Amino acid sequence: MPSFVITQLITTMESAINLNIKAIQHIGIPVTDIAASESFYSKQGFINVMEAPFQLDGETGTCIMMQLDEMLIELYQMPASLLPEIRSRNNGHIDHIAFDVTDIDEAYAIVKQGGFNLIEPEPVFLREFWKNGCKYFNITGPDGEKLEFNQVL
Repeated sequence: MPSFVITQLITTMESAINLNIKAIQHIGIPVTDIAASESFYSKQGFINVMEAPFQLDGETGTCIMMQLDEMLIELYQMPASLLPEIRSRNNGHIDHIAFDVTDIDEAYAIVKQGGFNLIEPEPVFLREFWKNGCKYFNITGPDGEKLEFNQVL
């Protein structure tokens, strides 16, 4: 391996921050008909392992987590007023990739200190999700991609 490649690898490793990312937790897909999407993924062997409502601007949406072995897909139907925008997308529907972290508050502090573009002003707690809730926050990458950091409590 050329020495400039080794130097670049060492520099990258030294400047990387440690967020304790354990794995990709899920991939989030906005849908326009949650029942049809649940049926579609069920036919592929996925099982609904969590379903919960969420509030957005005074309206209610629905989120389900579909699991097959160790894979999780988050399907969520936004409130009715936002569905036309979802239907009009023509460049794909994957909204975000979520990483599983061991300590959401520590991960948030590290990301904030690292100067990343945070979307939420602090980790968001969702009491209705999973048995004891979860906390998450998002950042955007250089091309606007959303990366979620999530801790199931």
